[in-house]
Order: sequence, then structure tokens, then C-alpha cells
Amino acid sequence: MNEPVVIDPRFRRYVLDNAVLEELARGFRWIEGPVWIGDADCLLFQDLPRNRTMRWSEDHGVSVYRAPSDYANGQTRDREGRLIACSHHGRCLYRTEHDGRVTRLVTHHAGRRLNAPNDVVVKSDGSIWFTDPLYGLLSDYEGGRQASEQPPALYRFDPANGEIAIMASDFDGPNGLAFSPDERRLYVAETGDQAQPDPRQHIRVFDLDADGRGLRGGTVFHKIAPGYADGIRVDEDGNLWSSAADGVHCIAPDGTLLGKIPIPHRVSNLTFGGLHKNRLFIGGSHTLYAIFVNTRGAQTP
Repeated sequence: MNEPVVIDPRFRRYVLDNAVLEELARGFRWIEGPVWIGDADCLLFQDLPRNRTMRWSEDHGVSVYRAPSDYANGQTRDREGRLIACSHHGRCLYRTEHDGRVTRLVTHHAGRRLNAPNDVVVKSDGSIWFTDPLYGLLSDYEGGRQASEQPPALYRFDPANGEIAIMASDFDGPNGLAFSPDERRLYVAETGDQAQPDPRQHIRVFDLDADGRGLRGGTVFHKIAPGYADGIRVDEDGNLWSSAADGVHCIAPDGTLLGKIPIPHRVSNLTFGGLHKNRLFIGGSHTLYAIFVNTRGAQTP
């Protein structure tokens, strides 16, 4: 029932015949922001509506890592191994220092408050790229209703000098994002204005300028069906692994759908982890899943 589905023959090399979909834990309200912490051999993820960050490990199962989390959503690690998280309620990015202190990194752009930062990645130069849609402001379920002060946008933040800049503003609802292994491309999920009857929903791809600080293009790379892309990750071969309504979709760098990993519940987000980064951790609504695949998550330069 939940065996991988090969659509393009290229997907066969990523499927392990003796690796099955595992249910690791259940009982959450909505899983978001999975990130693998290799030096602690654990996965951190959000139980977003419960306002807490959870920890899972093979030896100890599930425990609470942080509560309250300030309704954190996407999270990643910077080049020094510190945890960077997107806060819906706080409308900011915050960083957990090595000694456990929490530092708010960015809260405003052009004198106005951010909306509800959603997902975040860190480039090899240390710059932090994040999406800022309206979703976290629209209901009390994921952070509390608040008024927006600016349109949705994709940002680049430089923690070295505090500079924040809009990299693209022609989004209705920018969501998950991921760099290609060589950092020459940036993929961004457009989840759209979900109050509209037919929202724009697709994955866009941008080319980075030679200095790695600017973007060009932004064409449609792929459209997920059924459902839409939320969280996305890239593997070592440059394939994009995306959430979807029926599971996880694997998409080649040329935009071709290679195959699917069916999941019993709608997938919100995913990440590679484990010793070799070949274990795909998947947030399926209220349940955490994992499956081993025959590829590794992309390593930044």
C-alpha cells in the first residue's frame, strides 16, 4: 500500500526494496519544521498548534525540546550549528545560542513588522534566506490573528551586518525553500492565497547571481498534484523532494516527476537525516514517519 511508486525509471536507483515506511510517533496536531541534529543524533520538529518544539531519537523516542516555542514553524542550523527558527507569534527569526540563550535576529523590514516567517535555509556564506507569508497571522490555531504590515516576500538576512533585503516580492504565499547542491539555484514553493478559489500553487526556481546575493528568473519549475508543495528538500544529485497531498514526490532537476512515496496523511514537511543523511523524515499531518532511501540529503559547500 505504501510502497514507493516509480513513474520515471530514474527513480528506481533511489528505492531500497527492503526499506519500509516506518511510523515513529503519532498524536500531534500538525507537524512542521523537521531538522536533523547529527551531533545529538536526534530530530527536532514542531507540533505547531501546540506551541512546542519536539525531539525524537531512536533510543529515547519523543520528548519536548522547547515549550512554548513561540509558535515556531520552519527551522534549520547555521554554519556554527546553532538552531534558527521561524516564529509565527513573535513574527521573527530567532537563534538558539550554544549556551541555550535565545536571540531574536530579525523582526522588521523597512520599519514594519514581518508577517509570520514560515521556512528558512542558511547559505554557505552564512546568509539566512526565509519566506514570510501571511498564513501564521490568519488564525488563532497557529500563533494568533494579527494584522499584516507588509506583503508576502522572500528575504535574505545577513547576520554579520544586520542587513535584510527583499529578494522576490511577486508571491501570494511563499513557503518552503531549498538551494541546489551547488547553490546556483533556489527553489521556492508558492502555496498561494488559500482564501481564493483557485490559488497559485507551484514550485518556482531562481538562478543566483555570480556573487550569490541576488536572484534572476523565478519561472515555474513544477506543479505538485494532488495538493501543493509545502516543505521541500534537495538530495545530493539535485533532485527535489516535495511534500504533497498523497505523500512525498521526487522531482528531477529538469522538472520531471520521478516517483512518489505514498503517505497515509497529507505531508507538510520533510528532511534528510540519520548517520548518512539517507533517512527521509516525513511529517504526515499528525504522524511522524521515516523511510530509508538510496540517496543522501545535499551537503552545502
